[in-house]
Amino acid sequence: MTGSSSGLSSAEAAARLERDGANLLPRQPPVPVWRRVAAQLRDPLIVVLLIAAVLTVTTGDWADAIVITLVIVVNTTVGVVQEIRADRAITALARLATPEARVIRDGRQQQIPAGDVVVGDLLVLSEGDVVPADAETVESAALLVDESALTGESAPVDKGEGTSVSSGTVVVRGRGRAVVTATGAASASGRIAALMVKGAPLTPLQRRLAGVGRMLAGVAVLLSAVVLALGLVRGQPVELMVVTAISLVVAAVPESLPAVVTLSLALGARRMAARHALVRKLPAVETLGSVTTLATDKTGTLTEGRMVARRIWTPSAEATISGSGYAPDGAIGADEALDTAVFSDLLTAAALCNDARVVPPEEPGGEWRALGDPTEAALLAAAAKSGIEREDVQTRFPRAAELPFDSDRKRMSTVHLLPSGGARLICKGAPEALLHPPVLAGDPVPAARAAERADQFARAGYRVLAVARRDLAAVPGTVQESGLSLLGLIAILDPPRPAAATAVADCRRAGIRPLLITGDHPGTARAIATDLGIIRPGDPVVDCRQPGALRQEQAAVYARATPEQKLAIIQRLQDRGGVLAMTGDGVNDGPALRRADIGVAMGRRGTEVARQAADLVLADDNLDTVVAAVEEGRRVYANIRRFLVYGLSGGTAEIAVMLLGPFAGLPLPLLPAQILWINLLTHGLPGVALGGEPTVPGAMAAPPRPPSQSILGAGLWQRVIRIAVVLTAVTLGVAVWAAQTGRPWQSMAFFALGATQLGVALGSRTRPGTLANPLLLVAVAGAFLLQLAGLYVPPLRQLLGTQPLASADLLIVTGLSVLGYAAARLDRILHPPPRPSTGS
Repeated sequence: MTGSSSGLSSAEAAARLERDGANLLPRQPPVPVWRRVAAQLRDPLIVVLLIAAVLTVTTGDWADAIVITLVIVVNTTVGVVQEIRADRAITALARLATPEARVIRDGRQQQIPAGDVVVGDLLVLSEGDVVPADAETVESAALLVDESALTGESAPVDKGEGTSVSSGTVVVRGRGRAVVTATGAASASGRIAALMVKGAPLTPLQRRLAGVGRMLAGVAVLLSAVVLALGLVRGQPVELMVVTAISLVVAAVPESLPAVVTLSLALGARRMAARHALVRKLPAVETLGSVTTLATDKTGTLTEGRMVARRIWTPSAEATISGSGYAPDGAIGADEALDTAVFSDLLTAAALCNDARVVPPEEPGGEWRALGDPTEAALLAAAAKSGIEREDVQTRFPRAAELPFDSDRKRMSTVHLLPSGGARLICKGAPEALLHPPVLAGDPVPAARAAERADQFARAGYRVLAVARRDLAAVPGTVQESGLSLLGLIAILDPPRPAAATAVADCRRAGIRPLLITGDHPGTARAIATDLGIIRPGDPVVDCRQPGALRQEQAAVYARATPEQKLAIIQRLQDRGGVLAMTGDGVNDGPALRRADIGVAMGRRGTEVARQAADLVLADDNLDTVVAAVEEGRRVYANIRRFLVYGLSGGTAEIAVMLLGPFAGLPLPLLPAQILWINLLTHGLPGVALGGEPTVPGAMAAPPRPPSQSILGAGLWQRVIRIAVVLTAVTLGVAVWAAQTGRPWQSMAFFALGATQLGVALGSRTRPGTLANPLLLVAVAGAFLLQLAGLYVPPLRQLLGTQPLASADLLIVTGLSVLGYAAARLDRILHPPPRPSTGS
């Protein structure tokens, strides 16, 4: 497409804006509150509670109906509020596209909102601009564009006339003009966003709890029907047995489970927020605890997203450059005992043949920033580490002429005046474009050695620049890149984040398989993956450009992956049955982040597309936070299972007491009101407080649970039955003994069942004997006092149909309730937590 140098007219631009719509990425419409509430109420456990609430209302049991309704309201409110708060925070983070764009309209340059850019607009691009739409360049002067957000390629790309630039990419050097070819949904960013139309799948926790809800509902109704039938056969009143059956349904279903789940997830989300990780969906906290594979992008995720000169080579010496980022902090350490001054000529030349600038932080503790080509900024930082300042050398050797970099020559040359008279030509560029005659003159041996070393650097993942110079008698009329003398090589890379290697090692220790999926060069991907421990030296790296590459399922590193290929890789990995987390920051990562079981986006460097697709946003871009989230997820899941053991064992004991009591000579062991009271006290605050238990020691040294494992699996049912047997035996034993000795046996059974369940709650603690999770201690104490009130407070005695116990009887039952604590502790000996993995 060609465009007039005067651009569009305002009228034509307005017409096109009306026809094509605003230049905005497609977004899903905001979810109304009622739809969020409806989504929460569709949870199977909530559906069971709704049915129980209807049944209690039908029989006039308003007290328990109110309690159940309160649980539903609190759970739904917490879930909806968390989603709304997270969405608002994500909106505040959104900073992808530049809010304004410069265009030529009506023959003059104007600054307009980026959303008003239309097809045919003539864009004016310069250093630092974010390209607002897809366009084709019609004018280019050393134009260099960072496309890492779209492609994952860390090195900027040269853009000459007639080349395409994509929306969301950044101009790092030069200037140009380009005619817009596509906007909004039709742009490169928009096409990638369209891949994210498919909704996110159910999380592992949601899938497991859905199964639990269906199973519990069926079992509860079946057993309650059995109790109803037995009561009617024994001649009990129909109304009494119907109310009893409904009470058992409520007792069998741990209605506090949704509240426990919500509280556990909310506490996890709060802990993550304190560590700069924003949870967009509450179940995402637990999902990380299920992760078996962590797939990550490279640029800006595993790496700093900043170019750093790390190695320097001259024909006489080689050295390593320390430090990180663009700060002048660091030093040059020669590999041998040499004076580092031998590198002065090379670094001075690199600072002179350079158009970038390095800007110091605006605030104490801030980061140095690069203005211009990040590669050139890395050269300036390397020179500064040896005491060579850009301003000083450019003052001493002012630039008199230049030959800008272009993609055909792969070189850049500048001419500088010498203080003693004459001029100096400096050339830097790709080794293959510089290390040969006629560019270099003289002995070919140093050039051959340099080419060999450059190849070694490249295979190790470095981007290599060669630098040469030639002194001239005067500034030439035309810059001729020939007859130069080689100064040396500078090897540059986007270094790994300091915490990345630790995070990878922690993942391996936790049994999580790390993968690297990047759009970058295979050599660079190999170097980073090897350095971080994702692969061993010599392990294969899949080049996604090769036919059949995606069928190599055992590979740990995928390079040159397009957004569509990243999506296909994620889908293939999920089809194998694992739970997959994907981290990324670019537009090209968006579809994969959405498709993964949990997507994790970077908040600072991350693009809006990535943040909107993710379940978890790392505001500090620290990959180590992902590992902390995995630990938090495992804590949440362990607490949910802890509550299920506690709640289901109590519910099972209540049903068992009602089923077996008549065979022990107890016509109706517990009245409906007594069942509901015990259920309210034990499954209420004590049950919810179990969701705040701390992490089990060694949780991150154990392998992840199998993705197909039921939340009731791994021995949980056996634990429920073992503890329920103790609860049932204590309750029936107390009742039978009391009946035979003329004591108020029903009241004693009532108190024994409630107090023994509270003993199980105390025995279920992660760290018994400590003040960890004090809320549980307070909740159990409060429930115990209310259980006593059911025996001694007249209005409650009348409501529950109880009788006060003698002091001796109360002490006997209280002492026996300790068996609940002992049963829970003994159960942990019989069924200990997963042992730490001893594998690598």
